[in-house]
This record gives sequence, structure tokens and C-alpha cells, in this order.
Amino acid sequence: MNERRPKNPSANEEISVAFLGVGRMGETHLRNLATIQGVRVKVVADPNLEAAERGRKLCGAEKAIVSTDEAIQHPGIDAVVIVTPTETHARLIEAAVLAGKAVFTEKPIALDLGETKRVVDLIQRQKAFVQLGFMRRFDPGYSEAKNRIEQGELGRIETFRALSRDTYPPPLKFLLQSGGLFLDMAVHDLDLARFLVGEVEEVQAWATVLIDDRFTQAQDGDTAVTLLRFANGALGVVETSRRSKWGYDIRTEIAGADAKIVIEAPQKTPVTLSREFGGHFDHYENFPDRFEVAYRLELHAFFDALRSGREPSPGAQDALETLRLAIATTRSWKENRSVKIAEIR
Repeated sequence: MNERRPKNPSANEEISVAFLGVGRMGETHLRNLATIQGVRVKVVADPNLEAAERGRKLCGAEKAIVSTDEAIQHPGIDAVVIVTPTETHARLIEAAVLAGKAVFTEKPIALDLGETKRVVDLIQRQKAFVQLGFMRRFDPGYSEAKNRIEQGELGRIETFRALSRDTYPPPLKFLLQSGGLFLDMAVHDLDLARFLVGEVEEVQAWATVLIDDRFTQAQDGDTAVTLLRFANGALGVVETSRRSKWGYDIRTEIAGADAKIVIEAPQKTPVTLSREFGGHFDHYENFPDRFEVAYRLELHAFFDALRSGREPSPGAQDALETLRLAIATTRSWKENRSVKIAEIR
């Protein structure tokens, strides 16, 4: 097997990037890449040439093309950023790894456990440099919470609670290929559970349709509650909803023997209007503005780690374990029983 490995550029050496996929999230990443010193997008690829050209203009790349494979093999490329549809991730990660490129990819590697394990095995054999886009880990609030937990300020962790409500339900076309509520949406809170508290041993999940009958057509739920039992003895609750008429709603609480941490950012603009015995402030509309800083910081972390030779985080093994947890949660709902994570092989 090809043993080409990504190089570790020096502090003064420019990192050349091939960028794959120019949808809404791709445009966000392209804007952020354009602000990172010492990083240059050389080629942008999207099956829609018009989208690729739009992406090229956003970051000042040299070339816009439709072939992702050609972009990966473009001369002088050090790193590949993958923001394509989920079903393409595994193949593109594999191609980039075998070409000796560092890889930043949006989650997941794949929705199928077997396919994910195959790609993770390849990454580990090649000792490849691959970071997954679980952006919430880089949000300043979650990052600070992680630091304080590691410093022992909370004492022994006892409970974890996370709530996520999307502003708008997605279209049926998306639902039919998303993998479901737990693999597509709740997976972010499940990843935070692992990140902040530790590995989960057992889950019990319930889901239903309360918002839109399109979810029934997709054999999916739009509202869910999941109970978590952690390996360290802590207990957790994850609440998930596909609609929030008051705005994007993300909240997390970790409580310990000595203290608790709450991560919450309901207010977009730091202004509250008070009058007539009441008040008004605005909410975030959706994930691109709530996690704007996190999206920027995860890319900075990727390139900083690449330059320093540090292991990227979250890495491929995190992607595998978080997927395993999301699959267990889906199985719990579908089979109406508690599921041990050890069952998911």
C-alpha cells in the first residue's frame, strides 16, 4: 500500500489547500480559510462549475474545477478540505490519504459503521493526518468548560444535560439521506458528551413526530430524548428537536460534586431593550452564526497541528466512537430498549 505521508510545513512555509464542495457550509469554510495567514487555497472543486467558480472568488484560489479527484492530485497540494455531501466523504478521505495529503473533513466519515471502520483502519495504517469537523468542541464556551473540567473544578462529574433545537425543519430530500435525527443532529451533543464527560456505556432513546409529517415519510423522528449512562458512573440527558420558532437553541450543563458549568448563548447581539416592565433581545437564527467562531477556530487548530506535528483532534477514532454511540441511540429508539454501546460492532 502507498505509504505517502503529509509533510509538516515549517512556520514560514505556505500550506496549499485543495477545497472540495461549495455549498452553504463550504462557503463558510472558504471565507475562514481566506483569513488564515500562511494558508492558501489553490484549487476549488465542485460538480457544479458555477459553484466552484463562486468558491474560487471567495478565497482567491487559482483554479475552479468540477473533478474532486483532480483537485486532490493538483500539483503542490499539502492539505485537502472536504465539505461535500456525506455519502462522498469516505471515498474522498481515502483518496486524499493515499495521495499523502493532510485532511480536514466535515463529519461524518460515513453513516455506515463498517465503512467508517474501513476508512479509520486505513487512516491508522497510513498514520495519516485527519481531523473531523465536530465544531462545537472549538466553541470558546465548550473549550473553556473542557479546561475547567480537566482542572478538576467540578469535582466528580455527576450529570450531563444537553438540549439542541434547530430553527427550521430540513426538507424531505435531506431527511431521506441524512441518516436520521440521531446520526445527523443529536450526534453533536453525543460527541460533546464524550468530549466533556467521557465514554458512554448504555443509552435509552425515545423519538416521535410532533412537528412535521415529512419525518414520518422519512421513517424518522423530529423530537427525541436520550438517556445516557457513562462509564465513569455519571448520568446524562440529551433533548433534540428539529424546530424552534424562537431561534436556534443550544444549551449544555455539566454538574459535579463541587460545581456546575452551563454553556448557553441565546443572545446574538449583546443588547437588551428594557421598557414597560419587560425586555427584548435577539436570538441566533441558525448554526452558522451561533458557531461562527468555532468554525474559524477548528480550521486554525487543524493547520496549527499540521505545522507542529501534533495529532489532530478530534480525529478518526473520535468519529468512529461518536458514530457508534449515535447508532446505539438509533437502535434503542427503533427497538424500544436500552442498548449497550458494546453491542455496536
